Amino acid sequence: MLQDSLLSLKDDMVAFIEGHGMRRVPAYVGDEVPNVLWEDDSNPDSWKDFVETAKAAGAIFLTMSETVLEKGDLELLLQELQEANFPDDEAPEVDEAQSLATHVGKVGYIQLGFMHQGVAFLHENTTEWYERYQRLLESVEGFGDIVFNDEDTDDES
Repeated sequence: MLQDSLLSLKDDMVAFIEGHGMRRVPAYVGDEVPNVLWEDDSNPDSWKDFVETAKAAGAIFLTMSETVLEKGDLELLLQELQEANFPDDEAPEVDEAQSLATHVGKVGYIQLGFMHQGVAFLHENTTEWYERYQRLLESVEGFGDIVFNDEDTDDES
């Protein structure tokens, strides 16, 4: 079953982690840290296995981070998409971003993590709409990486 918001899942995670006598640290583990991503897409409760693995590895805490879609972030994305697609105001990317407005204020991403022997082990949960939001963000960021080469037309010969 696809979820629209991960808020109830977050509540379940908090209770499960605390039930195992572990603490939570509000932190996001980024790509700059050596990491291993937990992969068990076939099991919707794989996060429970992840928490139990963390405890078995001797972790006394888990990092926990969530992302809520904020209205300002969506407005900024829309503005950048409109500028990137100018003069086409009805570009499919713009329509797709506008459709995300129904998800403002909802939790779309949760990351759990623990460190073991210098490596961060991570578990991520996302909603389908959050993945679409991320793809749109990446497309705008990719557009910003385009460099236009203005050749100097003045010859000094």
